[in-house]
Amino acid sequence: MDEARLRRELREAALAHRPDHARILARVERGLAASAPEGRRTRSPRPWAGRRRGVVLAVSAAVAGVVGIGGLAVTTLADRPAGPAATLPAPGPTARAAGTVDPGSNRWWAQSDLAVTTESTVVGLTVELRIARTPGVVSTGHWRTRPAEDFTVTVTEEPRTLVYRWTLKPGRTVPPGPHTFAAQYNHAEGARDASADTYRILLTGPDGGRTTLRGGFGPGGGN
Repeated sequence: MDEARLRRELREAALAHRPDHARILARVERGLAASAPEGRRTRSPRPWAGRRRGVVLAVSAAVAGVVGIGGLAVTTLADRPAGPAATLPAPGPTARAAGTVDPGSNRWWAQSDLAVTTESTVVGLTVELRIARTPGVVSTGHWRTRPAEDFTVTVTEEPRTLVYRWTLKPGRTVPPGPHTFAAQYNHAEGARDASADTYRILLTGPDGGRTTLRGGFGPGGGN
């Protein structure tokens, strides 16, 4: 067995398991003795013994180095601090909504009612009601069942929709229960089709969780 092969086998053995140093050194002794030429065995053993001792020391150092490096790597990985635990977003408030055209509407005027029911206190609320700009649609007013001073209200004319928006002011809250937001407007004479009217509601709970509700004012406009 040549020395290169012996070194390779020792390194593989060290990587595969915890080495038995006494067993490895004995194996080195046997391997070196087997590789010595027959004609030189009758000569003085001192030069070969010195060489053999040097090889044994070198191989032992290599094995120790491999084991030492491996031990260091394991220690480093084990001591590495764990990363922060994943945090799930807070659940949003539980709520439901339904959009309807008020039965008091007539051939020239209509009111769209948005009923919102919250099951817990809400600290943030934006209600957006979009009325499609069918012929003759012009805003005539709006109202809500919550106190007027709690909301900022805007009515915006966009190319295709008339947008009513109620935004809860900072520091105000909406308690659990039913709440109504209504938009009023004129329209061309006759029965008006409300199937293109929509709403969007964004609710924020005390813990920051959010819920978004969307729907319409035609059949099945609830959410």
